[in-house]
Amino acid sequence: MAQESYSDLLAFIAVARERSFTRAAAQLGVSQSALSHQIRALESKMGVRLLTRTTRSVSPTETGERLMRSIGPRFEEVAAELTAVRELGQTPSGTIRITATENAAEMVLWPKLAAVLSDYPRINVEVSVESRFVDIVTERYDFGVRLGDDVARDMTAVRVGPDERFVIVGSPAYLDERPPPLTPQDLTAHDCINLRLMSHGQIYAWELKKGRQQVTVRVEGRLVFNGTRQILRAALDGFGLAYVPQQIALPFIASGQLRTVLEDWCPAFTGYHLYYASGRQLPRAMQVLVDALRHTPSEDRRHGA
Repeated sequence: MAQESYSDLLAFIAVARERSFTRAAAQLGVSQSALSHQIRALESKMGVRLLTRTTRSVSPTETGERLMRSIGPRFEEVAAELTAVRELGQTPSGTIRITATENAAEMVLWPKLAAVLSDYPRINVEVSVESRFVDIVTERYDFGVRLGDDVARDMTAVRVGPDERFVIVGSPAYLDERPPPLTPQDLTAHDCINLRLMSHGQIYAWELKKGRQQVTVRVEGRLVFNGTRQILRAALDGFGLAYVPQQIALPFIASGQLRTVLEDWCPAFTGYHLYYASGRQLPRAMQVLVDALRHTPSEDRRHGA
C-alpha cells in the first residue's frame, strides 16, 4: 500500500475506536468534513466498506472490525517506540491511565503515586476505580492493578503490594444478639453483606480456607454493594457480617468497633500486581511508575509479613 495511505489508516482507527467523526476529528486535529472525505477515499481504494454510518452513530463493519483488530495494536507499538526514542534524554512526561479496584487505589497506588508525582511534575495520572475486570488493551488503559491470581497470563505483571488477607467482621451490636459462626456453614444462618462483581453481575461467593480445606459459601443478607468501603460501613452500622480486606478493617478492629469471626478460615491472597500488555515497549513515564510502585521485601517487613 502507498506510503500516503498510513495517515488514512490512522484516521480510520480513530473513528472506529471513538465511534464518532466529531470526537475523532478533534483528536486528530482536522475538520469533520475532511476526516469523512479521507475515510471515504480509503474505502474506495480498498474496495470495501469499513464503517456503517447513521445520523446518530458510527460503527465498524465486520470487515472494519477485523482491520482495526489487526492493525490497531501494530500502530500502537510503532507509536510507543517513537515516543520512547523521543523521550531519551528528556524528562519523563505524559498521561498514564490506570484501572484499579477501590482498595488497591487507596491502600497501594496512592501512597506511592503521591511520592513519585512530586518528583516528576510532567507525569499525569488518571486512575479509574472499578471492581469489574477490565480489558486494558480494548479500553485503552496503560496499566491495571488487581490481585495477582486475577491477572491474565498473557500480561506482564509486577507485584506492587504484600499478600492481601481478608477477614470476616461484624459489629459488637450485631454479634451480641446471635451466636457467632463456628464453621463456614454457620454463615448461612447470618445476615451477610454481599458484594456484586460488576465484571459479570454475579454475587461474590466467600472463598474460605483452613489448612488444606477450601470451601466456597454463598451467603445471604439484606444488603448488596459493589464496593468494599460501603460493605464495611454497613457492618459498622450493625447490618451483618462482612468479608473485607484486612487492611481497611484493622483500625476498626483495633478500636473495638468490629470483631472478627472464623479467623482460622480467612486466607491470604496473592498481593496486588500492576500489569500491562506483554511485549510492549514502555515509554519512560510508564517505566518510572513501574519502578516506583514495585513491591520490595523491606515493605513486607514493615507490614509484618
